[in-house]
Amino acid sequence: MADQPLLAADDVHLSFGETRALQGASLQVYAGEIVALMGPSGSGKSSLLHCLAGILAPDAGSVRYGDRDLAQMTDSCRSALRRGEFGFVFQFGQLVPELTCAENVALPLRLAGTRRREAHRKAAVWLERLEVADVAGKRPGQVSGGQGQRVAVARALVTRPKVIFADEPTGALDSLNGELVLKLLVSAVRETGAAVVLVTHEVRVAAYGDREVVVRDGRIRERELAR
Repeated sequence: MADQPLLAADDVHLSFGETRALQGASLQVYAGEIVALMGPSGSGKSSLLHCLAGILAPDAGSVRYGDRDLAQMTDSCRSALRRGEFGFVFQFGQLVPELTCAENVALPLRLAGTRRREAHRKAAVWLERLEVADVAGKRPGQVSGGQGQRVAVARALVTRPKVIFADEPTGALDSLNGELVLKLLVSAVRETGAAVVLVTHEVRVAAYGDREVVVRDGRIRERELAR
């Protein structure tokens, strides 16, 4: 593990009106590790993920990616970061329904300026890697939930990001498909060296992490998981 964290939140506070979502949360994420954020609904774990990803700006405290303070970056710079160096997997995939699965996976590359042929070549590699090459030409509404979520993982990985943010990535799947998605995701990030911030309320999902961070009432505690 590197001496310096890849991503670090320091004494982060965040409120929505009178509701305090985060109350002094601090966390360090290192390159190549999987950090599981555990906690009940409303505990603040998704708010912490959104702050770490630069989607939400904390009211107080700081979030740093390498030597950069996310709050000091322009909106366009943060957007570029989320297109290239950050990848996202959401509970319901959030694939674009009008595009084919291959087009969905290629989309981050196309937005970054990659030529169509090259973007689709890379998309095909990741669809094969996630065992869904056979659905490349189908639209999201024509595939199963498990297949769609694996397409979403391929989309998150296609730019070879430094950090993957996975928010309840198996929450909408049955246990069998959930296990398959997690195994493929973990295998892929071990290969690429990406860090993963994994939000979940399920113990079996958190067990895929290297560290477990328990979020409760906007505060956190963590422990290293037994191997």
